Amino acid sequence: MILFLSAGFLLGQSAVTLSLREAVSKALATHPEITASAQRVAIAVGEKRQAGLPIDPKLVLQTENIRFHGQPPLSYSKDVDQFAYLQKTFETAGKRKLRTEVSGQQVSLSELDQELLRRGIAARVSLAYWNAAGSQRVHRLLIESGETLKKVIEFHHHRVEEGVMAEADLLRVRLEGDRMQITINMMLLEAERARIHLFREMGQIEFPPVDFADPLEGSTGLDGLTSMVTVAASEALARRTEVKMARLQLDQARSNERLQQANAIPNFDLLFGFKRTAGFNTMIGGLQFDLPLQNRKAGTLEAAASRIRMAEASLAAVEAVVRAEVASAIVDYEIRRRQVSTSLKPLVEQSAQTYRIAEAAYAEGGTDLLRLLDAQRLQNDALTTYARSLAELRQSRVNLDLALGVEP
Repeated sequence: MILFLSAGFLLGQSAVTLSLREAVSKALATHPEITASAQRVAIAVGEKRQAGLPIDPKLVLQTENIRFHGQPPLSYSKDVDQFAYLQKTFETAGKRKLRTEVSGQQVSLSELDQELLRRGIAARVSLAYWNAAGSQRVHRLLIESGETLKKVIEFHHHRVEEGVMAEADLLRVRLEGDRMQITINMMLLEAERARIHLFREMGQIEFPPVDFADPLEGSTGLDGLTSMVTVAASEALARRTEVKMARLQLDQARSNERLQQANAIPNFDLLFGFKRTAGFNTMIGGLQFDLPLQNRKAGTLEAAASRIRMAEASLAAVEAVVRAEVASAIVDYEIRRRQVSTSLKPLVEQSAQTYRIAEAAYAEGGTDLLRLLDAQRLQNDALTTYARSLAELRQSRVNLDLALGVEP
């Protein structure tokens, strides 16, 4: 016989019970990507604060007319001019307000990006959870079938020893047992990969054995489509974070254009202070501003207008993708739901009945071994297909919720 392996044997650890809610909550609380996203939000908040600060005044200390030769000799107190004045820049056209508005929109974009990341992680964890749960279910179903087959092998072994059955039948059923255990071990490998993938999506660095608390069957997976499916695409557009981000990016592009238009208007500086010249203390004042002889902001304004057109096109593209995703997710969920409820569930019942009949007939000598093995294979295939389809239905529901903008 081929060695049968299990997750506990491989890892030497006891399994922990994990529900979908616990898996998602742990991922959202500890995932490194969310921690990095929170820092991006903090960076945007700091940049917004900096954008709202006024320009500090300048203190100017200046000395003129210093010389080291010539006649008459330099008299520092009479011949040297000394200046000490403050210079303050005043921004025109509401530049600081517009700059703060653009930075505030960047904060909102960072927050939406964090929300999108959280939704994505929750969805990935949910998909990985149901994939791992389905793989574990299939593995355990195969183990149960393997145990049943072991009993058949023992029965044939005793019958051969009693001399009432041909040894060829024993060899055939043993070969079937070897094939079954190869299938079980391959399924274990798939289940282990799915389990490790789940913990990787959760952002964990340890991968313990796990029992899945949430069943594959349930109202979420097997009942008819809920009211969420009837939600209009326009309502899904209002919920989806991607659409909110695209709309905010368009608003930011428009705000940036207004900021660039304001930047094209020169600021002015006022200065006031003290001057000592020829031994006299006097006051100094002045006004300073740039002369807009050439429009040095023309290129920046063109770029700002192009960003608006780019943001409008991006918004239209995102809305089209969302509408397509909603339609596709509804169709996918409905087809899988009908397949599970109307095709696969009856198939499981029929295959179980077929195996019971074949088993009873074989015990009475009314059929041969091959028919019994065929009936068992049919039952195994039906059970494993049903389990995989349940897991895929659960995943389809996650994708549907994601498309509709509902928490998975």
